[in-house]
Formats: sequence, C-alpha cells, structure tokens
Amino acid sequence: MMAHFPLVCPPALKPGDRVAVVAPAGVCRAADLAPGLALLREFGLEPVLSEGLYRRNGYLAGADELRARALMAAFDDASIAGIVCARGGYGSLRLLSRLDFGRMAAHPKRLVGFSDLSALLWAVCRRAGLVCFHGPTVASLAKADPPTVETLRAALMAGPEITVALESAQVLVDGEASGYLCGGNLTTLCHLLGTPFAPSFDGGILVLEDRGEAPYRIDRMLTQFRLAGTLAGVRAVVLGDFTDCGSEADLWRVFEDLLADLGVPVVAGCGIGHGPRNLALPLGLPARLDAALATIEITVSP
Repeated sequence: MMAHFPLVCPPALKPGDRVAVVAPAGVCRAADLAPGLALLREFGLEPVLSEGLYRRNGYLAGADELRARALMAAFDDASIAGIVCARGGYGSLRLLSRLDFGRMAAHPKRLVGFSDLSALLWAVCRRAGLVCFHGPTVASLAKADPPTVETLRAALMAGPEITVALESAQVLVDGEASGYLCGGNLTTLCHLLGTPFAPSFDGGILVLEDRGEAPYRIDRMLTQFRLAGTLAGVRAVVLGDFTDCGSEADLWRVFEDLLADLGVPVVAGCGIGHGPRNLALPLGLPARLDAALATIEITVSP
C-alpha cells in the first residue's frame, strides 16, 4: 500500500541516544567511517555498528540477505533511536523486495542517506509512510563542510521548524511554491520506473542531484521522467550538485530545455549532493520554496 503525504515524522533523537550505522549498498572501510562516527559522537549520540558492516560481496557490503537483515534489525531494536547509512555506491535497489515496510512503520525511526540510497528513502517514504532524510552518509561526513554537519544534526535532532538556505542557488525560473519535499539521486530514481516502487512527484518540491553522468545522459533521464508522467504535478524543482557531469553551460541548457516549461519555480546549483556541501532535507514533509530568497522553509512535526 502506498502512503499519502504528509507522512509521519519519526521522533527526534536526543543526546545519549543510540544510532545504528547500516550499509545497505556499497562496501565500507573502517578508515572511511571513522571521522563520521566521531562527529556523531560529538552530537552526543552513540553509534552502533550493524551486523556485517565491513563485509564484502564484490562491490556490495555483504549479501543481499545480510544487508536487508541488518537494516530491519535496526528498525526492530527498541534501543536504537535513529539510522544513518554508512555510504552509498550501489545495492539499495536489490533490497527493496526483501524489506518489511509494515515493521518499519510500527517502529518509526529517522533514516538518513543519499545517492544510491535514494531508492531506499523513496520506498520507506511511500511504503512505510515515514519521513526520511536526504543527507550525508557516515563516510561522506569526512569531507562535509560545517553547514552540512549542522543540517545533519538538525535532521537527527531538530525541533519543530527548519529553514535551509540554498546560498549558491541560481534561479532558472523565479517564483514561490509549497509542497512536500521529494526526490534524490536522478539516476537511482530513474531506475525505479517500471517497478512497483516507481516514483511520482505530484504535489512535490522535487530535489535532484547526480554524479558522473554526462549532460546527454541527464537529458535522457529527465526526458524519460517527462515521458513517464513522473513530473506531472510537480510544484517546484531544486537542482543540487551535478558533480563531474560536464560543463555548467551544457547542464544549464539541458535544464532549460526540459524543466523551464513546467510552469513552476526552478533553482539550480544548490548545495545538495556529492560535494562537500550536502544539506540534509526531510523527504515527505511540507515545505515552502522561495526561489528569489533561495530558502526552503520546512515544518517538522514534533
């Protein structure tokens, strides 16, 4: 069953809470996670490493069954207050048919990740009816700038309201819009089309980012979204970093060709994605985008 927006926002964490570190996707190394684990401890949280965190199965962090079991164990464990993914890479898609979204809904917890993990975040939002947080992984915290760290702290431990400043935003189409936050990694979400988890962003403020995709491939994926009706009803588009995706001029031309005629505000160049700045955003919560002021105002249910 697909949940309707707005979704349930899991309880905020508090100092002393235990937070599970899980690896639903790519292989993890202890050295890569150490700086991020230290930051979580600075928040006053106690990181708990999941079963088999450092396993390797080719490019995956262990077999599908192990990764799915570790994620479900984190939701089931009453002593765990939140979940932060160790890293992206690839592998989240392989877990979706193995997860029990009903059990997740019964034990709501804040889940944080991005990139390949966008598939997992989308599925948990729609199938478990839980707000998820698009933000840095434990591994990416090693290179995160201070605003990113602070928005992660807010994503895990926030009060009732958050305002995210998109300081580097460039306005493609001006305007204001309200809707629920949705989206994530363009490539990963595009791979969900034609599956039971296919995205629809009707009524949403759509956030997109990517890495290592040439402009023509960005064009192809956005065109597929249009042809599939995925962009129908979108209230606004927020384009984050498109790291190593070709020239800014070529990307801007693609965005103008495929997004400017939607009749909604569009901002680009926002600090969301694979760069040092990856501002954490709660997917599934009502928000308001002001393109001219380059801000997103979010109300988080206590």
